Amino acid sequence: MQLNKIMKTLVIAIPMVTMVACKSGPTEAELEAERNREAQAQQQAAAEAQAAEEARVKVEAAARASRAAEIVEQEKQALINDQTVYFEFDRSSVKAEFYPILDKHAAFLVKNPSQTVVIEGHCDSRGTPEYNIALGERRAQSVETYLRNQGVSSSQISVVSYGEEKPVVSGATEYAFAQNRRGIVRYN
Repeated sequence: MQLNKIMKTLVIAIPMVTMVACKSGPTEAELEAERNREAQAQQQAAAEAQAAEEARVKVEAAARASRAAEIVEQEKQALINDQTVYFEFDRSSVKAEFYPILDKHAAFLVKNPSQTVVIEGHCDSRGTPEYNIALGERRAQSVETYLRNQGVSSSQISVVSYGEEKPVVSGATEYAFAQNRRGIVRYN
């Protein structure tokens, strides 16, 4: 009888063990959960790749902007080394020999509308202070008119006259007078 009980138990237990052993694979819910985890991992990887690409683009844009600012500054420095226009005695018209200088300034200002200049008008010591202030003003306006005719915006230019107040060369020689009769393009 005891053997019979053991046999009955084995007959019942073996198929159950076999069923349990066959059922050891993942359930549909487990498979779906694994697919969701994989999809989330792929989305996260894609988001990280996109964030890395955006960061790279921003760094490159900043580097380009920095290089552009450096180029503008280099161009400006080159112009600052060549910013003076000289005038004849008691005249305020720009001489043709200074057109190339002013053309360079005009091209730079047109290309860089955020840049501004002050045109300074100067005179030699001959004449009354009032007359020299007026003459310096006319000289500065003459340079301004030339630049505006080349396409520079009036909002980029301001004019000031110093008359004879700021001589670059002291003395009463023709050389000193000639050096002091000038207009200067000063960048802000």
